[in-house]
Amino acid sequence: MRSVAINIGANTNEPGFRGPLFPDGSFEYIPIPESKPTSEPVPTYGDLDLGTDVSAVADQPVHFDPEFPEAGGERYTYGDEHGVKAGPLSDLSAGDYLFFYATLSVAGECPAWASPEWGAHVIGHFRLARDAVTGDEYRELPSKEQAQFASNAHVKRDPFDARVLIRGNAEESRLYDTVVPLSTPSGGTDANELVTDLSSDSGKGPWWRRPMRFDEAGTERLLELADSHPSAIEH
Repeated sequence: MRSVAINIGANTNEPGFRGPLFPDGSFEYIPIPESKPTSEPVPTYGDLDLGTDVSAVADQPVHFDPEFPEAGGERYTYGDEHGVKAGPLSDLSAGDYLFFYATLSVAGECPAWASPEWGAHVIGHFRLARDAVTGDEYRELPSKEQAQFASNAHVKRDPFDARVLIRGNAEESRLYDTVVPLSTPSGGTDANELVTDLSSDSGKGPWWRRPMRFDEAGTERLLELADSHPSAIEH
């Protein structure tokens, strides 16, 4: 068993703000905007059931990827067209894990365990229901198997552009109720031991934008923390 963690969600570049992190460790998952043509209508920010004020971008379509049923999606799917993420994701097999982390801005009082202003936090995971599917493999799949990815944002793009597609097992995939911090309380750019000791990343430079690989021990630790309060991480 192994895993990869990748950065997703709204940020200061797209659409210009981050999702919020609340004092109790809960958060709101906000996707990035859709930047390419689609073969069918996709939701706008105004269509999403969000507590965050998105009035400035309410009419802008969203790239709802990863797709979580807890946030209004149909299935647990993820696709990516960028080689830097598609490469490590393509190596994942059925039973492996894909963790999603996002940079979130503190909303309200900052918890003692969180970094001031903003930080990187794991917000959910998929356990792969099948081996990762490359874009070329997807094009060769029988229509019945392609249908498993029909709700994914990259499948809705015109033309389809994913280099890799991931489908999560519905019983073992989820969007978390509370986050797992990757940043230390000293600052959003400071990586904690989950990054520096357990992942493939050094925690130097802009680590919060890079994919991270975890071995079995690292994967088990992330899963353990996903069921704990964020304060469970020792700093």
